[in-house]
Amino acid sequence: FLHHSLWLIFGFIGQFFFSMRFIWQWLASEKQRKSIISIGFWYFSLGGGICLSIYAIHLGDPVIILGQISGLFVYFRN
Repeated sequence: FLHHSLWLIFGFIGQFFFSMRFIWQWLASEKQRKSIISIGFWYFSLGGGICLSIYAIHLGDPVIILGQISGLFVYFRN
């Protein structure tokens, strides 16, 4: 039970980081008074993508694995 709960918490943390990129992006754009892509967006994307990729590998879900790992190439590049 504890092992499963820890993995769920890890998955939620990854989802939190991945979701925060949109909030961060919105706040950065509001501050600049124009639509921008800030460096924080990429850091949150990378952190969330890594956590969710690890979580998907743990679950053995090929759909999530492919979706997250393919995004990581973009996040690392940018």
